[in-house]
Amino acid sequence: MVIIAFIIAFFFAMNIGGSGAAATMGAAYGSGALSNKKIALFICAIAIFLGSLSGGEVVKTIGSGIVPTSILETELVVIVLAAATISLFAANVLGIPLSTSEITVGAVVGAGIAYQSLYVSKLLWIVSFWLITPLAAFSLAFFISKWLKGKTLKQNKRIGFLLIIAGFFEAFSAGMNNVANAVGPLVGAGLLSVKYGIIFGGLFVALGALLLGSRVLETNGKKITTFSQLEGCIISGIGATLVIVSSLFGLPVPLTQITTSAIIGIGTTKNGFSIWQKQIVIQVLKVWVVSPIFALAVSYSLIKLLLHSDVYTAIAIVSVCFATLGTISLKKTITEERRSFHEHGGGI
Repeated sequence: MVIIAFIIAFFFAMNIGGSGAAATMGAAYGSGALSNKKIALFICAIAIFLGSLSGGEVVKTIGSGIVPTSILETELVVIVLAAATISLFAANVLGIPLSTSEITVGAVVGAGIAYQSLYVSKLLWIVSFWLITPLAAFSLAFFISKWLKGKTLKQNKRIGFLLIIAGFFEAFSAGMNNVANAVGPLVGAGLLSVKYGIIFGGLFVALGALLLGSRVLETNGKKITTFSQLEGCIISGIGATLVIVSSLFGLPVPLTQITTSAIIGIGTTKNGFSIWQKQIVIQVLKVWVVSPIFALAVSYSLIKLLLHSDVYTAIAIVSVCFATLGTISLKKTITEERRSFHEHGGGI
């Protein structure tokens, strides 16, 4: 079981890299400062590893700040990591930027509920920052972009270089905050020290950015809205600042939500609130809402099934989860079919 726990944790770390790639280098890639996708992912990987070396405080929060370490047995850690990994891997396949912090905390909370042992005040503090930081990112990007809208600014090579630097520091912040999501449960169970956790976790997150980050990078960089290199600096600068500050206080925050919110803020200034009607934006928002609840439900169900032998509860919860996801998927299909019908000259 210990070996399985490490395998799942490091596979999860790779998926964190794949998901975080878009949130960190999406602005540089989307604005054209880095036109080569492989180079963008390579820079992302280096920065993430360096940032992970400073992520000890967040590791402690994930490992012991949400549930007591006394319940984190090896079998439970395997289930928590498996639930988080399933959620994140599905999002990577769909090419949707997903908050690894949300699904990890969701999976840990599922374990806490199953054992009726949860630090509720700490959890509420964390969740409040899930709302505050994306809202702050959207607001800052919106008002800064609006202020710059009436000004004539030259785009030059220095702006592009500055954007790459900003992207590097945003990737650094991702390593500082998100590596804890993969190794925190291992540290909490006493299977790994904080020191070695951030080293090995950082290596596998960096590897994941290189191997799995391409589709998510494309989504965040080019499918939501277009933006200039200066606007890209705003996006990456806001993301890096908010996440690094949160990490210093040991708070796992949704980097992908922060960055995507900043991108939407820029897009709202340029295109109005019609950007919120884009299918990709709607899909991202749905995944943000569903993912932590889905991870919590999967974690809780697996614990009930495998550790408590409560088959009926597990089946009931999983059925409700998949019915909900199926309904969301059906609505999306109907919407796409209606749009296609109208685009080809049809009518209802």
